[in-house]
Amino acid sequence: MRVLFVPLLAVSLAGCANSPLFKGSGQSGTDAPIAQDADGQLRPQSRPGALEANAAIPVVSAQTPEQFDTTTAEERLAAAAAPEDAGGEKLLGETVASLGDPTKPGFWLETPLVSKPTIGRVHFVGSGKSAQVDLIPIDGPPTAGSRISLAAMRLIDAPLTDLPTLQVFAND
Repeated sequence: MRVLFVPLLAVSLAGCANSPLFKGSGQSGTDAPIAQDADGQLRPQSRPGALEANAAIPVVSAQTPEQFDTTTAEERLAAAAAPEDAGGEKLLGETVASLGDPTKPGFWLETPLVSKPTIGRVHFVGSGKSAQVDLIPIDGPPTAGSRISLAAMRLIDAPLTDLPTLQVFAND
């Protein structure tokens, strides 16, 4: 009986893949666009609006920090510039940061020091350099660590394999 049950169950469930019950459960139905890259691999594509409209996503074959950091020279200059109203900044505290997802473009810091998305600045005392970043809230106590974007880490000259201590400021 068991010998017949397993193949019969497999055949029965195979027809359920297109069932509305399984839509949106991470299956690759019509809700997740898929494209083939240059290597012939199928890769899920981000949905419109998933990232900033002008943020470039690194190529699949990226291996070096330069290949993963897709920010433009103009974006780096803007992020390195002092805030327009430096007197309107508020020091949120210090955090130890690790390198965040290198495939996520832009200048950002995921940190428990904020409770809602905010524009701010990080300062690395080790180099004396700062970067304007999007502060993105994550769960955890304020003493927990943070994750910083590759582009921001490179801009402030923090070693990519270190855990730099950063001063975090929010724009008021």
